[in-house]
Amino acid sequence: MPNTPTPLKRRLNDAFGRLWKLHWVMAACFLVIYLLGMVMARLPREVFFRGSLYNIHKSFGVLVLALLLLRVFTLLQVMAKKYLKRSPKLTPQWIKTFSLHLVLYLLMLVVPISGIFLSNSGGHEIPFFFVTLPNWFEENRSVGAIARNLHFWLSYTLLTLVILHIIEQRQFLRRTWKRTFKDNSAKQITKL
Repeated sequence: MPNTPTPLKRRLNDAFGRLWKLHWVMAACFLVIYLLGMVMARLPREVFFRGSLYNIHKSFGVLVLALLLLRVFTLLQVMAKKYLKRSPKLTPQWIKTFSLHLVLYLLMLVVPISGIFLSNSGGHEIPFFFVTLPNWFEENRSVGAIARNLHFWLSYTLLTLVILHIIEQRQFLRRTWKRTFKDNSAKQITKL
């Protein structure tokens, strides 16, 4: 029997697969960002590695912005392929899911930009790992409290929506998990 890829494998190699991989890479990046953010904000200023945590946090924020641009481009490819063939059924579930994803994408854009605004307005540079990026915003310490509150509340709004997204997608994740283990079990049996 020829070794033809399964539909799932074929799908993971096309634009949808790239979108799926970007989804999980960005999820991992956001996990790092949130964990670092919670730790570094609670550390006293005297802790010697506090500045390094901020630099890593900011670097991952810039990385997320770059990945988001790639993800939006890939998403447009997926949507064009899918919806040029047939229009979506505008059911209440589709509208709810589309709206949640739209807000998630907007917040994934706005949260890192608000962090850059917070840093630049406070007179701090934005590192991208070993490179310092030019300032996007002018230094203006008078807006520091506003910038801090903006970044904080937008970040936790994004986190809340991500949790809602996980809850909404739990059935899909469960089916994918079972299908993956079923495929792997079948492969193990055929090898024997």
